[in-house]
Formats: sequence, structure tokens, C-alpha cells
Amino acid sequence: MTEANAELAALDVPEEELVNRSQLLYGLTDRPPVVEAIFVAFQHVLAAFVGIITPPIIICSSLGLDAANTSYLISMSLFASGLCTFIQCKKIGPVGSGLLSLQGTSFAFLGPILGVGSIALQGGKTPEQALALIFGVCFFGSFVEIILSRFLHLMNKIITPVVSGTVVMIIGLGLIKTGVTSLAGGAAALAKNDGSFGSWQNLALGGTVLLIVVLLTLSKNRFLRMGAIAIGLAVGYIASLFMGIVNFSGLSALPLFSLPIPFRYGMSFDWGAFLPFILLYVLTAIETVGDLTATSAVSGEPVKGSLYIRRIKGGVLGDGVNSLIAAVLNTFPNTTFSQNNGVIQMTGVGSRYVGFYVAAIFSLLGLVPIVGGVFQAIPQPVLGGATLVMFGSIAVAGLNIVTSVELDRRSMIIVAVSLGLGLGVVFMPQIFANKPPLFSNLFGSAISTGGLTAILLSALLPRELPSSTSSKAERLAEVE
Repeated sequence: MTEANAELAALDVPEEELVNRSQLLYGLTDRPPVVEAIFVAFQHVLAAFVGIITPPIIICSSLGLDAANTSYLISMSLFASGLCTFIQCKKIGPVGSGLLSLQGTSFAFLGPILGVGSIALQGGKTPEQALALIFGVCFFGSFVEIILSRFLHLMNKIITPVVSGTVVMIIGLGLIKTGVTSLAGGAAALAKNDGSFGSWQNLALGGTVLLIVVLLTLSKNRFLRMGAIAIGLAVGYIASLFMGIVNFSGLSALPLFSLPIPFRYGMSFDWGAFLPFILLYVLTAIETVGDLTATSAVSGEPVKGSLYIRRIKGGVLGDGVNSLIAAVLNTFPNTTFSQNNGVIQMTGVGSRYVGFYVAAIFSLLGLVPIVGGVFQAIPQPVLGGATLVMFGSIAVAGLNIVTSVELDRRSMIIVAVSLGLGLGVVFMPQIFANKPPLFSNLFGSAISTGGLTAILLSALLPRELPSSTSSKAERLAEVE
């Protein structure tokens, strides 16, 4: 067995059947005509756009940032996604997969980022100082994934499907609280205590968006399914305009054009805040392996052998480098987006050159602050109605990972205890009152508490637990 195949076996990547290259209009190295390439690129942009801008909107709302800073962070998320997509598709040296793989803001980091920001604000820091801490831990955390990209074949010994699936479930379930809060009016409405939080208007608006997303997701039309969340947000936004609850007052103060300013908010660091991110970067690397394997398959490229291994390692390295670049550009960790594999299948275009057009579109959108300003004005109930489905889908994805292997008594104990402790700190954060900051920062995150529990139990529990029943001969022997 070659070294590459040995690494593939260690990664336990399924040998899926390749898409017949004849089914593709344009393969990986083909150059589609400019008009066709741009048309396909816009479909990729529409598939990824909502996923890129939603995390910064939620984070900025939680931190209480003003419209100008919120718009800037949304713009930088788009710009960073464009730059990082170019690196992933182009493959610069060892960095990047060279596949048509899009990069965007990762939802996996949303919970810990909100936790770090909340603790920073409670400690007397300003929202800008909280951002400095967030970008600091994200910057240094990216080195975890950069280093792991060289040792991918060892990861499955630490992160089993039960562990990774449990953590993904915790990510989704922990974020549901954020989604429901937005649907009811947002944290700002809750803090005002003026009766607007949970009002019938907010619940009706958010519920309508939620219903639209669900109905479109069940549609037989592939375009409607892929655009369900974007359509739901658009309908909710338009309805909000007629209801007079969209505030565009901050748009007039935005510049027409804005260049990225590296380290605009500075950078700080805290070990307690950093530790939960270590596990997340490990899980992101695993997720990237799966995404790039799927991209290789739908692009008619190999999913085994030395070429495949080089692309996977380059893609995970690109993920880490791109997250580092994102922190420098004042935005949040980037990762590969899996929904764009559906666009490749639908269009029959797997050319990496399309990714260059996608990168250009995102970068241009990021340089125009008015784009971020328009999306910053989305009412919280509209955002909550759409994201609630997304967060629930993350939890279901984790459940699928867990159930992909046989669930024995040992596995059920790992999942049960990890979910209990991980979600417990989300539902009752008061247990960390009057505790040392290092302790509360480390265990105040559902990801760190649940993830560390899952890893420790997986390592410490015996592989074969004693059976709950015993044979008649064993019982007689015990009596004697």
C-alpha cells in the first residue's frame, strides 16, 4: 500500500463512485466562455451569500455594535470570502485544493464567539475591545488547523464519528437559543423590557419567514430548494418595509467605497477564551476533508490516491491560512462551503476558473459598504425565522454523523453526558458566577464543555462495557 493510500485508509474516507466526466459540461481545468462562467458564478454566489453574511450580523447584534461598524464587518466578511475563495481555487504553492471550492464565514464558531464577546462585555470591555479579543483568539487558533493539515491521517484516532457528531449537535442546539431570541425581536428588544420582545408582530413576521423556508425546502424544484433561505429572507425583508420597521437611517453615513484596514480593532488574547477554539479548528479540518471529498466526486476528480491526498492537505492548509487572513481583515473564521457542491451538480460545471469569478464578485461586494448596510438593516425577527431552520439543520447533521456508526451502550453514554453538560452551561450560565475568569471562559462554552467531555469519555471509557445481563452459568458462579 502506498503512503498516500495508507493515509486515505487512516482518514476512513468512503470510496464513492466518481461522477462520469461525460456528465460535466466543463471539467476542473476547462475554461468556460466568460458569459457562461459569470452566469454559473452568480449561482454559486447566491447559494453562499446568506451563509456568509449571517454570522457577522448575529455577532454584531449581540455585541451592540452601531450600524457603521456592523456594515464594515459584513463587508469584510464578503471581501475575505472572495480573497479566500481565490486562494482555495487557485492553489498558491501548497496552499489551496485547486478545486472549485468556495470559502465563507463558518457557523461552527458562532457560539464560542458570542460567548467570548458576552464575557468581554460583562468584564467592562467595549464592543470594539471585545472584537479585538475575538479576532486575537481566531488568529492564533488558525495555526491549529494549519499544523493539523500535515497530520490529517492521525485525526481519526482522536475525533471519532461519535465525538465529532456530538459536538456538531451541540453547536446546532446551542445556537437555537440565539435563533429564537432573534425571532422574538433580538437581544436589544429583550434588554429594553418595553413589551416589544415576543410581540405578536415579531412572532408573526418571524414565523412567516420560517414557514416559507420550510415549504420551499420541501419543494421538488431544485432552484427553490437551494434558494429557500434567501427567498425567505427576501420576502420577510419586503414585508418589513411595508410594515415600516426597517431602519435605513445609518446608510447615509456610509462611504461609497471602503478599503480593508488590517487589524482595525487591534488584537488581544486570553487563554481561557482560546481553548474552546482549539477543538473547533480540529472539527473544521474534518469538515473540510468531507466537503473537498464531495467536491472532488461531483467534479469527476479522484477521491483516492496521491493527487487526492495532496488536494485534501492543501485544502485544509488553505482553510487554516484563510482563517488567519480573515482575522487580519477583521472578520471571522473561514471554511469550505458544502452547499456549492449542489450547484456543481446542477450546472454540470466543475471548472475551478469559475471560482475566480466568484472571488471577484464577493470581493467587489465587500468593497461597497452600502451592501453591508442594506443587510445590516434586516429586522431581527426576519433573521431569526431563517436562521432557526439553519441552526436546527446543523443539529440534525450532527445526529446523522453520530448514527452513521453503530450506537452501543458506550456511545450512548458519551453522547448523553456530553449533551447534558454542554447544553447545561448554555441554559444555566449562572453556575459560573463568582468563578475565576479562566474557569468560566473555558467551561462557559457549550463547545468546550461538551467537546472536552466527549473526547475524555471516548478516551477513558473501556471499548467493551460489561453487559447488563449475564448468563445462567455466570450467575451460578457468582453465588458459589
